[in-house]
Amino acid sequence: MADFHRPVRMPAEHFDFVKGGEDPAVIVRSAHETAQALVSRVRADPDPEVVERLVAFAEREGIDAVAELWSRAAALSLPGALWRLYLLREMVRRDADQVSLAFGRGAARLPGIDPVVAGAPDPAGPEELMALADEILRGVFDGDLAIALDRAAAFCRVTADGSLDLADDADGTAPDRAGVLTRRASRLAQLAHELSASARLQRDGALD
Repeated sequence: MADFHRPVRMPAEHFDFVKGGEDPAVIVRSAHETAQALVSRVRADPDPEVVERLVAFAEREGIDAVAELWSRAAALSLPGALWRLYLLREMVRRDADQVSLAFGRGAARLPGIDPVVAGAPDPAGPEELMALADEILRGVFDGDLAIALDRAAAFCRVTADGSLDLADDADGTAPDRAGVLTRRASRLAQLAHELSASARLQRDGALD
């Protein structure tokens, strides 16, 4: 992994990378092989130092490095799930103030257990949510993968709901901001759906 190039900055609201020029079949096969090898090897011997390096990999090397590894894989696959978890962590780190505001708004509005499943403290400021994103990703390597995926999905649902509520507040006075928040809510809702489905597959032994 150390051979990947240095970080490329991108707006926090971006949730997609467009890659071209390589053989898609080779890329997808490589994505599955690297994800399975990495996760199985680390989970067999979850050295804390190695786990922390993996959690911080995107921060150190750039989210584009993770994209090169796993972004072409199907959403409901192990590499696809890993890509989405790293992408979620990156979103939180890039825009922690806004994410914490949206998460807090969603947690106050949602009647279900998603805020509890996500595992955020109350109240949850930017630092607490960055720590939570790390904790969720860490669970892939030294905890229960299905639980990590469920926690990430719950986090996305809460933040999506809060983002929509904030968009409603901004609609009359700041339509551009309302549009950004609405698009983020839509992406988070889709991410939540994919992560929940991946968690179910993992429990059935079918996430590969």
